[in-house]
Formats: sequence, C-alpha cells, structure tokens
Amino acid sequence: MESGVFVARDPLLHVDVHVDELEPHRGILELLSRLRPHWNAHDIQMKTFTEGITNQLIGCYIGSLQEPGCVLVRLYGQSTELFVNRNREIEMFQIMHSHSCGPEIYCSFHNGICYEFVMGTVLDDELLRQPSIYRLIAAEMGRIHAIQQKHDLHVEPVLWAKMSQYITLVQSSSPACTESVHPVGGVLSFDMLAEMESLRRALSNMGSPIVLCHNDLLTKNIIYNQNQGTVKFIDYEYADYNYQAFDIGNHFNEFAGMECIYSRYPGPDLQRDWLTAYLESYKHSTAREVTVTDGELSQLYIQVCKFSLASNLLWGFWAILQSRFSSIDFDFQRYATARLKYYFEKKEEYFGLGLCDQNNSIVLPESKRSSQ
Repeated sequence: MESGVFVARDPLLHVDVHVDELEPHRGILELLSRLRPHWNAHDIQMKTFTEGITNQLIGCYIGSLQEPGCVLVRLYGQSTELFVNRNREIEMFQIMHSHSCGPEIYCSFHNGICYEFVMGTVLDDELLRQPSIYRLIAAEMGRIHAIQQKHDLHVEPVLWAKMSQYITLVQSSSPACTESVHPVGGVLSFDMLAEMESLRRALSNMGSPIVLCHNDLLTKNIIYNQNQGTVKFIDYEYADYNYQAFDIGNHFNEFAGMECIYSRYPGPDLQRDWLTAYLESYKHSTAREVTVTDGELSQLYIQVCKFSLASNLLWGFWAILQSRFSSIDFDFQRYATARLKYYFEKKEEYFGLGLCDQNNSIVLPESKRSSQ
C-alpha cells in the first residue's frame, strides 16, 4: 500500500433487517439472501466467534471458513451507540479497504454490519511478542498512519472529545456522582475532569502528529496470515484521527491483555525494536528518508510512554460505562479499576521521561537510574 489521500466512497448498501441477538439465524439468512443470493440456505453454516466483549460476531459460509466469500455478521452490543459513531465506523472501513489495509464492508442493517472475513489466525499473547510478528504489526501501523486526510484539512484528535464524552456519560448515569469525582472499585476516587484536563495540557505540547489511527489494537483485532507473511487489523469501531503516539501506546498496553497483567507490558528493548520497524515503515510510506536516527527513536519512545497513560485513562472510563450498560458477561468494574490503578502507578515515572543526553539516549527518572 502506498500513502495517498482518501476520497469519499459510494454510499453503503443498507438492508432493512433487524437481527434478533438471541435468535439470529432467521435474520442472518435474510441478510445473506441479499448478499449471497446464489447460496442455498440449507447449505449455509454459521460459526459464532466469542473474542469480542462488546458485540456478537457470526461467520457465515458454505463449505469452509477459509474459502473465499465468507461473510461476517456483527451484531452491535447493547447501548454501544453511546460509545461508537456508527457512521464514522463505516467510513473507516471504507478508507482502510481502499488502501488494502482492511476487509470490504458489504452492508449495514438496523443493528449491525456485514463484512469480509479476513483469513488467518487471531493473535494471542505469545504470538504478539514474537519479533517476526510484532515487526509486521509495527509496519502495518506505519502504513495506516501514513494515509492522508482529504485536502490536507486540519483535523482534531478524537482522544479528548471521546474522553469528555465518557466523563459526561459517567456523571449522567450515576446519581451519586453529582460532580466529577468518582469512586472506582472502592479503591480509587479522583476528579475525572480535572485529571483529563491536566493530561491534555501535558500531552498536547508533545508534538505527536495527528494521523489516521485504529485506536483499539488489542490482540483479537489483529489477524496473522502465516502463508502470506502478513498481518491485517480488523474492527474499526474506534478508528479515527488521533495522536500517533496514542495508537502505539494503546497497543503496548494491550500486551497486558484483558486480564491486565502488566508484567507483560513490553520492555524498553522490545519497544525500541518495534518502534524502529514502525518508523521505517511510516517514513517509507510518507516518501521520506527511511533511516531512523537515535534521536527520532528516543523522542517517539518518550511520547509513546506518556500517551500510554491517556490510553489507560480512556479505557478506564469506558469500562465504568460498560459495567452499567453492557449485557456481556465480563467484569468491567474490575477492568476499570486495573486500568486506572496502572495509570496512577505509572504517571510519575512516565512524566519523569523527557530529556536526552548528548548521545540522544533516553534519560530515565532518578528512581529508575539508581536501581539499574
């Protein structure tokens, strides 16, 4: 894929169907009669995927999932319209596909979308740490970040608007939360709005470029095709323009998994290797000199550490809301507590980063230098 300016796509087909999430078979067959009219209904097989925690995902096929033509049907989760701009999601699908970075979207319906099945293996925590694979992920993110916006229009990062939206929803959904201060899991109590504003002031001056971001690159949203030696990113519910360093820092946080085992967070050596592969791809895709300097690497490392804080704060707020609205069997309250606790644990350390010595090497905070 080469970097290029994206243009408006043709309107997406909308099918006037509502699929019952408890008994989806009939509604899905109605969708497939439009999308795959040559399929015999008696031959259609369906497989329910359980990787997602906010939506239902059902694969529909004849013969085998790995054969061309398989259709994925995604049913939106309960109250997810509070979190996701569905029109923007469809636009992101079309942009990614037009640059060979994502699957084709076939249609929308009242409570979901249908799109192309991406062949390959859903990543797990072990594959995520393999150098040959994480370098592919870094390079693919670099290519996506190089996609240019229309007519070079100024765009705002989605981060602060999304975080503000979540704070407002938390306040409106909790009678006890008359102000911004909110207790989380009986452990944390802090002023959400003040914390966001403090972080905004610190990060807005970091100089991280605003680029097209996935914004939710957890393992289950990465498909690895071993035969082709490629990775593809799927699910664009949160894709939008955002800070380059946020997308990377958010991905590094996902090394901890939904269990939030932060001992899995990538160490400096893995991060530097990952970031080198990323910068080579990003610079190549934006037609710049590919050589990566120590100074560029150190600067991005520092930016990513600090923006990873914003990732924890954002998803902590998101999980508080999910604990109130979602019907999915997942302990969102525990997840919110873990993300926000880690935010406060790492805040001082990461904001202690910021200086480089005369060799452009990262200068660690005093507490870290004294222990090494």
